[in-house]
Amino acid sequence: MSIALSVNLNKIALIRNSREGNYPDLMEHARACISHGANGITVHPRPDQRHVRPGDVLQLAELLKPLPEIEFNVEGNPFAAQKGDYPGLTALAESALPDQCTLVPDTDHQLTSDHGFDLTKTADKLLPVIEKLKSLKIRVSLFMDPIPEQIELAKQLGADRIELYTGPYAAAWNSSAPDTLENLYQQHRRAALLATELGLGVNAGHDLNLHNLPRFSTIPGLKEVSIGHALIVDAITLGLAETIKAYKAILESATNPQEIS
Repeated sequence: MSIALSVNLNKIALIRNSREGNYPDLMEHARACISHGANGITVHPRPDQRHVRPGDVLQLAELLKPLPEIEFNVEGNPFAAQKGDYPGLTALAESALPDQCTLVPDTDHQLTSDHGFDLTKTADKLLPVIEKLKSLKIRVSLFMDPIPEQIELAKQLGADRIELYTGPYAAAWNSSAPDTLENLYQQHRRAALLATELGLGVNAGHDLNLHNLPRFSTIPGLKEVSIGHALIVDAITLGLAETIKAYKAILESATNPQEIS
């Protein structure tokens, strides 16, 4: 079974929001991604509604409901307060009932997510959120740095999966310090091995692209990658169909990606 590709549509919504109206149409792009081979759709609604909005989440839920083979992943900060018609992540998840909810410790002032949870500080607050989501039969994934002690805490909290934050790995890809890149790769590899040993599924995401994904896709036990920014940028040049085909080819050619060695 190959690693699943979940396409993050935030950048499509960001372009749409720069003008009045509904162009580009988020639903049309979701349908196109699915028709071109995506295994899932990811969105990350934020309280400031800079890109994906609550209404988009609900429309996508309806679109994907008759497509059980396509996973719907909703990301966000479970502690972000209600703002305007943004009801909060848990309430939105309760209405949309996605297959997976990825909890991320981001804030409005961050340009994008840039770190995983420190569960030594947030475990008590996260526990009731995780329990609520799991009671709704929503798989819970926690956005995590590749730190063994933190991954062990994720298991203790009852998470189903972790999503390894790959930002530093991606940033090191074109650096002049190959040892740094290899060290980061090995950190993620050890983290994935530990997670799998503990019974946690392993996802990954953030700044993965056509250049750095082939190496990262060899991480043992990797189940899913969520890719948005780079994929949409590549689609400007290659077209959406060819872009998704290229990402899928990498994931499908990964050597024994879900075997543990």
